[in-house]
Amino acid sequence: MRISMVSEHASPLAALGGVDAGGQNVHVAALSTALARRGHSITVYTRRDSTELPDRVRVGPGLEVVHIDAGPPEAVPKDSLLPYMGEFADGIAADWGAYPPDLVHGHFWMSGLAALDAARREDRGYLIPMVQTFHALGTVKRRHQGAQDTSPREREWLEPSVGRQADRVIATCSDEVFELKAMGVDGTRVSVAPCGVDLALFGAEGPASARGRAHRILSVGRLVPRKGVDLVIRALHILADQGIDDVELVIAGGGGDAQRVEEDPEARRLLALAAELGIADRVILGGQVPREKMPELLRSADAVVCAPWYEPFGIVPLEAMACGVPVIAAAVGGLIDTVVDGQTGLHVPPRDPDALASAIARIVQDPEAARGLGQAGLARVHARYSWDRIAAETEKAYQLTLNKGGRTRGRHRAGRTVQPSATSSAQLQTTGRSAR
Repeated sequence: MRISMVSEHASPLAALGGVDAGGQNVHVAALSTALARRGHSITVYTRRDSTELPDRVRVGPGLEVVHIDAGPPEAVPKDSLLPYMGEFADGIAADWGAYPPDLVHGHFWMSGLAALDAARREDRGYLIPMVQTFHALGTVKRRHQGAQDTSPREREWLEPSVGRQADRVIATCSDEVFELKAMGVDGTRVSVAPCGVDLALFGAEGPASARGRAHRILSVGRLVPRKGVDLVIRALHILADQGIDDVELVIAGGGGDAQRVEEDPEARRLLALAAELGIADRVILGGQVPREKMPELLRSADAVVCAPWYEPFGIVPLEAMACGVPVIAAAVGGLIDTVVDGQTGLHVPPRDPDALASAIARIVQDPEAARGLGQAGLARVHARYSWDRIAAETEKAYQLTLNKGGRTRGRHRAGRTVQPSATSSAQLQTTGRSAR
């Protein structure tokens, strides 16, 4: 099968840890690689954000990345990319030419706009089946961030339109399915295929980073308020008041190395909070950690704490579990699916530092039980979350789209034109093309 992945801001080649780089980059890269291993031909289309990028990069057998000119060839925050999606779609369609793919898969709502636009072009006779993965939903983001949500206001109506026009939507967790239905997406056109973990890189065997104290808690991710790292700092303070004071918190993430991370406004806020609470000596900003070094850091922790306000999925818990480390997770979004409370880790209510402190205390005071949680987590990721398994489940969703579930099965092939449905071009006039 020839598959086009569309990922406007999250290139699989991008370095992790930047402002707009993270889980989606990993997802697109790993899923594309696993599908290529299954014999498919994968082309990932992403926006050119540097004049130094080549047009095409051959990543491996059956997998290449194509950089499309859309907007200035420089880094642009993802929430500012909407005006360039029409140009992005033009570049994708031009690259397809007379040989479009069997299926196009959009990642993130703006990529969905471009994917729909390119896939249903009357002038080229395209009517290509389109699958969408949102990775994050604007409805959820607005609910939790309110006025702090920086998404363009058009997202409120364009994102549901993408979901309703896509031939199939692949949700990454069960919670997302309910959100999609509330947006008006037909539940019969929704499949679930979670994110996965690189089991060749992340494993329980191997060296561990040295600790500075008897116990270590680890937080990994971008330094943004919604990740709830301040809640973990408050939990550490509560533990200290209870006499459990030989615990350090290592925060991995943010732009730059450990020396430069303190330039980040959120990093400064977190350090100020730790100083205010009198635990600055127990909070360590590790900065951006190279991916190949992350297993060593994970294995050094008693537990990995994920305390976001909300989380569409979250790859970090899987990486921790693959290293045999228990996870303390807020019971939100995809974390409800991946972390099994009392078996592979502990659930806590969101935004509750007292509950976080209690969970951390359980881990550090009962190392035998913590090891049991870690071992169960290791077994769970091997049974459920390898990228090969996720690729197989995604492939099933593709087959449903092509054979049963898709509303638009025909396509342009070898000069033969298939007429688009009456809905496609008219609807796109109010979605993807209006982004120009």
